[in-house]
Amino acid sequence: MRASVCVGRYATTPYCISGLDIPVFCMEELCHCIKENAFLLDVSFMNDALIEWIDRECGLRDLAKALHPMVHKQGSLSAFVIMIMEYTGFFSMEKIAEVGQVLKQGAGLSSIEKRKSQIDYALKRKKYVVAIRGYDSLLEKWQEKGNEEDEVLPAADVKAIILHNKGVAYTGLMLYEKAAEIFLEAYKTQEKEEYMMAYLAAKRMCLSEEEYIAFAAEIPGKFELSLALEKKLEELKASWRQQAQYQQLQQRILWREGSEVQKYYEESENLTQALKAGYRRGVLE
Repeated sequence: MRASVCVGRYATTPYCISGLDIPVFCMEELCHCIKENAFLLDVSFMNDALIEWIDRECGLRDLAKALHPMVHKQGSLSAFVIMIMEYTGFFSMEKIAEVGQVLKQGAGLSSIEKRKSQIDYALKRKKYVVAIRGYDSLLEKWQEKGNEEDEVLPAADVKAIILHNKGVAYTGLMLYEKAAEIFLEAYKTQEKEEYMMAYLAAKRMCLSEEEYIAFAAEIPGKFELSLALEKKLEELKASWRQQAQYQQLQQRILWREGSEVQKYYEESENLTQALKAGYRRGVLE
């Protein structure tokens, strides 16, 4: 069994890392969060609020004083993070060096690409509304920077990926018509087959089968892609029938049609509440 000696006090007020929305209560939690999310960190991590938290909440005034010049004299993010991790001593020097290398590699990314990684993380956690707002902000920033003559923007494929991921967020909210609009915009930005496939899939979800057939027939040169989509849907349906959730659904159908109707209503209510809670987390948090 491994025992770790904690450095500093356990905070009464947590520090919430910007862009990650993860609260930490001590230096060890901070270092663990840094290690797990190093590729998401940017220079905004270096700020007075963090230094003040380390000083007042954790009682590590010496570390806070050492970090202060790095914030106000524009030190490197990797040096800032390594100083925190070495002082805390929660990880080996080898692991700290790995984190430093990740941060140095990330330094070559544009601010738009770095922020995109943070928003993609929110999307992965099913924080769909947060992700949509973030992608909208990125696209606005892209437009602003595009008006600056000396500003070098990332390649157009990055913008297309941003649009695609925004469409994915809309599908998470089951807003398929809106998702289709965004997927089509992504395709127009960069004509990749996967973006067109996403567009067709979103339209497939919001149209009746008859409406979709008529719609797909009017798209020139995409008949084969539409067939591929139908094949993929059939594969997904077959896979779904093998899942435990499908078996549970079939069981509830048997309860409803048999003599255990009360059990059917009870289980359906539990499932409905769980789905509502998951949806609220995606929309409100």
